[in-house]
Amino acid sequence: MNTKARIYQYKSAAGGWGALKSVGKHLLHSQASLSNIQSLLKMNQPDGFDCPGCAWGDPEHGSSFEFCENGVKAVTWETTAKRVKPEFFERYSVTEMKSWDDYRLEDQGRLTAPMRYNPSTDHYEQITWETAYDMIADHLKALATPDEALFYTSGKAGNESAYVFQLLARLYGTNNLPDCSNMCHEASGTALIEALGIGKGSVLLEDFEQADAIFTFGHNPGTNHPRMLGTLREAAERGCQIVAFNTLKERGLERFSDPQRKLEMLHKGSGNISSMYLQPKLGGDMAAIRGMAKVVFEREARDGGILDHDFINTYTDGMEAYRALVEATSWASIEAQSGLSQDDLTQAAEVYIRSNATICCWAMGLTQHEHSVIMLREVVNFLMLRGNIGKPGAGTCPVRGHSNVQGDRTMGINEKPKAAFLDALEKQYGVPMPREHGYDTVSAIRAMRDGKAKVFIGLAGNFARATSDSYVCEQALESCNLTVHISTKLNRSHLTTGRDALILPCIGRVEVDAKADGSAQLITVEDSMSMVHGSAGIHPPASTLLRSEIEILTQVAERLIGSEHVDWAAMRADYDVIRDHVAQVIPGFDRFNERVRQPRGFWLVNPGARRKFPTDNGKAHFSADPLPAQVLHQQLSQKEGWLTLQTMRSHDQYNTTIYGYNDRYRGVEGQRRVIFINRDDLQRLKFKAGDFVDLIGDESDGISRRAEAFRIVEYDTPTGCAAAYYPETNPLIPLDSVGVKSNTPNSKSVAIRLVPSQRLV
Repeated sequence: MNTKARIYQYKSAAGGWGALKSVGKHLLHSQASLSNIQSLLKMNQPDGFDCPGCAWGDPEHGSSFEFCENGVKAVTWETTAKRVKPEFFERYSVTEMKSWDDYRLEDQGRLTAPMRYNPSTDHYEQITWETAYDMIADHLKALATPDEALFYTSGKAGNESAYVFQLLARLYGTNNLPDCSNMCHEASGTALIEALGIGKGSVLLEDFEQADAIFTFGHNPGTNHPRMLGTLREAAERGCQIVAFNTLKERGLERFSDPQRKLEMLHKGSGNISSMYLQPKLGGDMAAIRGMAKVVFEREARDGGILDHDFINTYTDGMEAYRALVEATSWASIEAQSGLSQDDLTQAAEVYIRSNATICCWAMGLTQHEHSVIMLREVVNFLMLRGNIGKPGAGTCPVRGHSNVQGDRTMGINEKPKAAFLDALEKQYGVPMPREHGYDTVSAIRAMRDGKAKVFIGLAGNFARATSDSYVCEQALESCNLTVHISTKLNRSHLTTGRDALILPCIGRVEVDAKADGSAQLITVEDSMSMVHGSAGIHPPASTLLRSEIEILTQVAERLIGSEHVDWAAMRADYDVIRDHVAQVIPGFDRFNERVRQPRGFWLVNPGARRKFPTDNGKAHFSADPLPAQVLHQQLSQKEGWLTLQTMRSHDQYNTTIYGYNDRYRGVEGQRRVIFINRDDLQRLKFKAGDFVDLIGDESDGISRRAEAFRIVEYDTPTGCAAAYYPETNPLIPLDSVGVKSNTPNSKSVAIRLVPSQRLV
């Protein structure tokens, strides 16, 4: 056990001096403080690079400091002076590295040379780039069918890399393009397409300046997208009512001290964020929204003038069926499922009724449940009742994770591509495109496990740690003929090798990707608000042996496919060529090269924001789905000793990247294996704060699921609902526990029980 580990009560606001101290600590830890300070002055600037962290939008009138604490962590983590050279792999075997935790692995520094795993020695060994390219092409050519290959993408990849990657896969002959969206916001895209015709949010950053009310569901901006706190703070200061629905009490949704406000920092001041904070039970948000809608209909019946009839009659269909369903839903079922009282939901609904412009924001607290798609349809229903789609200060705002996860999907990283997109590719390249849907992330694991997929190529990311049922996933990867990871730093996936395995080190977001004439290449990304903007690195690459993602992909493509239909060499020589291809294939990207060089880039128009809905009949659709008979927390309340677990990030973490062992806002220091539990549950289960327990998952399918040695932390969370960090708890999520329609892992609805830990702690 770490002797410095402790649990304490954090009393300050989010941000403030704690954030500044953390920034200083991570600058020093990078061992490249001066160059990183230069990096921060260029991050999220028109002449600089886009933050490799979250996808929150950049303001129109920005300052010289457009970064947050966790953005600093992301940049310093990438621009560290530490290096993982071939000698490192001579020193450490794969088996030895498997005993290290995720922080220690990535903290070794930047990868510097292409490496191949030698199973006879259990070490990675340096190879040439030419050998690596030939190996990948040879393995792919040897497959019985292109559908035995998987092309996985993380949202860290830029638009140009994503476009080339999907083009390589489809010209090869498969739609097997699983990506990180499959594990996070897939339900958002599915629900928004069904309801509004396009799977993206409808708001711009400027809409937050005009909203009368903002409802936030299931997300923690203080850790996951801290720049959003400034936006929420400004909204609250001008009188916007912010209603937070979040199972855990999170400091970032309560109070925020802006490090850029000098007087506030001097006097240790802060501003309130939420005017109302409600804590639904896990999976209970749909019932909570249903309750607010019920109040809206009750007020309409009593007073009239509450519903926006002009909007509903002109732009929507299905409202009457929805109204009948809501009115037939009892308050008893709403309260039982949401865990909230009728009085609380009535008070929240009154905020909505008084507002003339409302935004609804959400993240994985809503998207990672079995019933997530219908829950998000309920969000859209709620907004449409008062015409809060397609007007200033109102709309949908799914808050995305990685900086370009939305752009990757726009570029065609999609295992279920639309026919129109494939038609456009065929017209551009004169080659038939595969039409059969491919594997998403969960299906890809099943395919590897069952021998149906034999080559895995990962463009960024840490697949083995990001997915559910970790041990099943690792066994699936190890059954492959070849695993390839295009990465900047060492991670757990590199140690989960196929029979043959490659680590291919690439240039990072902050580094200069040079053309042949020495000038810098430009890449682009798309943020949560559908703003497409440029990004160009400013530092020399960490090693002369690094290659850009596009260099790697186009070299493989030349060997695998040839250059008859695509001039791959021209693409890697000048990324403007790739953007010219995008402009010909994807709607909204006309004059791509010209428009992306404008300050702040350009908006990729969401027609819903203009009340034009590309649905089957041109109207936005209300849904009429009954509440689930019982969500997981209700089912487990009838079983002795069980809890519903949500997996989540700590504050020293971004997705699977661990920056340290602290979670400042939750009062955790020097440790990660902790589980947050309500006091009443501790008494019921006969445990106490500080006890060490093993977490046991659902083993009804015969698979053992256990996460060992977690320290109990008493925390403000509803009874029956617990929380712990991933990826440590991902082994507890059964592979087949997924959302209906989305196939996303149910990471916020995990059945667990506790037993005293037998491991020495």
